Amino acid sequence: MAEEQSLENISIDNENLWKEETFTDLKVGSIRVLTPIKIDGSPDESRQPTYSATTNIMTPGGALPISGEIDASNLEEACANFNDAINAAIKQLQEDMIRMQQEQANRIVTPGELRGKGDLIF
Repeated sequence: MAEEQSLENISIDNENLWKEETFTDLKVGSIRVLTPIKIDGSPDESRQPTYSATTNIMTPGGALPISGEIDASNLEEACANFNDAINAAIKQLQEDMIRMQQEQANRIVTPGELRGKGDLIF
């Protein structure tokens, strides 16, 4: 997780620079590649690029963007593993929704919440 910085001291981390590229087929989705670079813009061979998949699925409420990390070491592998990454992201979304529904079903509702007033103090 990134460290918090005050606005007066905000700065770029020169040791953690990445070049971002996006590839798309203009039909199904896109692949984002983050390539590590050095401060001079040359590739940083000591770190590995990361790949992520993005697509939209249609729901009754409209388009839902889905994205997930792709296990790949190059663009060809990223294209081949695109489907697996999206399916894993959808599965995780489904699991999160089920967990949230269960949490809501197990929640204790107070009389104040039923009246729309929040917690009551007696």
